Amino acid sequence: MKITRRGLLTKGTTLAGAAALVGTSAGNQPAMASSLIDDDVVYKRWEKSYSGGPLDIKPLAPGLPGEHYRPVIVPNGEAMPFRIVNGVKVFHITVGRVDHEFTPGLEADMWGYNGRINSSVIEAVEGEHIRIYVTNNLEVPTTIHWHGLFLPNGMDGVAGVTQPVIKPGQTFRYEWTLRQFGTFMYHAHYDTMTQEAMGLTGMFIVHPRHPDPDDQVDRDFVLLMNEYKLEVGTRKIDPNEMTDFNVLTLNGRSFPGTEPLVIKQNQRVRVRIGNLSAMDHHPFHIHGYRFKVTATDGERIPASAQWPETSVLVAVGQTREIEFIADAPGDWIAHCHMTHHTMTQMGHGLTNMIDMDIAGLTSQINNVIGGGYMPMGEKGMYDMAFMQMDMPENSRPMAGVPLQYGKGTMGGLFTIFKIREKLSSYKDPGWYKHPAGTVARIAEDAELRADGIKA
Repeated sequence: MKITRRGLLTKGTTLAGAAALVGTSAGNQPAMASSLIDDDVVYKRWEKSYSGGPLDIKPLAPGLPGEHYRPVIVPNGEAMPFRIVNGVKVFHITVGRVDHEFTPGLEADMWGYNGRINSSVIEAVEGEHIRIYVTNNLEVPTTIHWHGLFLPNGMDGVAGVTQPVIKPGQTFRYEWTLRQFGTFMYHAHYDTMTQEAMGLTGMFIVHPRHPDPDDQVDRDFVLLMNEYKLEVGTRKIDPNEMTDFNVLTLNGRSFPGTEPLVIKQNQRVRVRIGNLSAMDHHPFHIHGYRFKVTATDGERIPASAQWPETSVLVAVGQTREIEFIADAPGDWIAHCHMTHHTMTQMGHGLTNMIDMDIAGLTSQINNVIGGGYMPMGEKGMYDMAFMQMDMPENSRPMAGVPLQYGKGTMGGLFTIFKIREKLSSYKDPGWYKHPAGTVARIAEDAELRADGIKA
């Protein structure tokens, strides 16, 4: 009896039974299940394209901010300007040296796009034709890769593979029609380790041509996470570092240099998070809220498949979109939950002296050197936060930042969502004024006795 693949399916024979009939393939490996099923069945669950479909689509009219899309908000940054020429949206990126401030008191000589580090955002609309000119003002070659975007292979920006390098003084032209929407990134792709480590990264936002009304938000923020190695007292980034990064940033800034995200109570909020750090993944955590993960790497997740989190892990090279309703007012901090990522230089390189009694040692050292020695670390970061001490040139401790209720001990990849019931503008509204009786305080003796607590 001749048994066909279609016959097996129509007769309801199980795949396990079919595998037994056909035996095993060469090398005594089980035969592939797909060999038993017609191709139209095998690929039924697969989409027609994983690269955007045909290239020769007709471009649509350019989209305009405020008319066809709600512009994104870039704390400590800006959306890149553009012009429209004969129906094409045209951008110009200059690549050059930047005198950059991570946070007050901490600066570095870096390389950036349009005079910014990690915070010059390209914003476009699905279906429009874009043209991007890239002028190289550095002394070394470069290229730009458009990370996660569907485009012709020759526009991919990989030096030596898809294009020649952009030599110093040259201007290259990239051009294609956008066939997708979502949150993407762009970065140098020549001597990538060095050039990304020097600051050549950015975000690329493509708005949908026909947005679903249920996907509309009131505030649409963009945050790009990066990490750098900057030795205390120097201005030179070390691009060779692999593990010990000591300046962690959001849009190129470290707390307290990060701008707060100001939101009116009950607004719907989207936060687009990208990670172009050299080596580290970042679990981004927001206090006081749960949120929904609504998109991954430029792909919108159906509402039925979105899931709740309080921390979203964004791996190197990935983007995530999260959304929530800002119904609880207050100053809610947001930060990477890897604890060493909420710090800056002065938390590095300390001898472990936790819980040591060093009073005698301090006296002996000062007798030898004639005074002035001040040890640190036996009380953790308490020393840096509350002791008066001089800082080395061009450095920033993770502790000692003035906050509403004293000095804090966090920095680095850290910011604040400032959610208010009433706002006259989206400028920093200052510290939240808590309603009476809603702030944690010292317990009174009578309260402790009444509740049977022996402190």
